[in-house]
Amino acid sequence: MRGFGLFVVSACALAVSACGTTADSRPSADVPSGPVRVAELGTFVGECGYVSDDEIHSVTGLSDPTMVFRNSVTCRWFYTGIETDVTFASYRGSPIDRERAWEVLWGRELESVEIAGHSGFLSYSPDGDAHEVCVLAVGLGDDFFEWAYRGIGTQRASCAMIQRFAELTVQRLG
Repeated sequence: MRGFGLFVVSACALAVSACGTTADSRPSADVPSGPVRVAELGTFVGECGYVSDDEIHSVTGLSDPTMVFRNSVTCRWFYTGIETDVTFASYRGSPIDRERAWEVLWGRELESVEIAGHSGFLSYSPDGDAHEVCVLAVGLGDDFFEWAYRGIGTQRASCAMIQRFAELTVQRLG
């Protein structure tokens, strides 16, 4: 039995050594070469983009939300009776162009925007959609944040609201 065990160990060692590289081995074209770029730590945008619940109420004109959700990167104010929500989200080390492409996939109209020297985009539902969506994303180096409104209303009113929230966030970056 001991001889069989030695045979198995030897066979395994031979099989593993056969899988090694040779001088003719070359890395696949799919393997990136060189160092991987690491995103720099960006500007902290505060809890809920430095916008308070009272400011949400004041700017939207909506009554108290049915539910408020908060974590370290997202705040969402839900208004269940009218199927509306306002959302703030912060993205670290995530390219804003990926978000822009996502909005295009949803079939939304896009415009470039600039708020106090920070570039971004405004995305909104095409005319005639029953449920209004407006998203404003602002780049901060390797990071970005966005404000979004989803609900009943007009494109002009919903986009004006989130633009105001984005302006407040940028003003308070410090």
